[in-house]
Amino acid sequence: MGRMVELKIVPIGNSKGVRLPKVLLDRYAMRSTVIAEVRDDGILLRRRKTRLLDWEETFKEAAREREDWSDFDVAVADGLDQ
Repeated sequence: MGRMVELKIVPIGNSKGVRLPKVLLDRYAMRSTVIAEVRDDGILLRRRKTRLLDWEETFKEAAREREDWSDFDVAVADGLDQ
């Protein structure tokens, strides 16, 4: 596991939030927005990707979403590749 950093929860208007140190924002190329992934054990912050997913990431995302690929064989066997 990675290194842990303790951050204080601070008031921001009528809400609360955490301030991320500039060194962390720079290290992970977090600019104006981040993606918050809600998990069973906490919240994971990620930088917003501006590039397309590669095949490995696409497969992992599809597995995570448990997409139904049962009709894929029909599309492969449609004869359009000939």
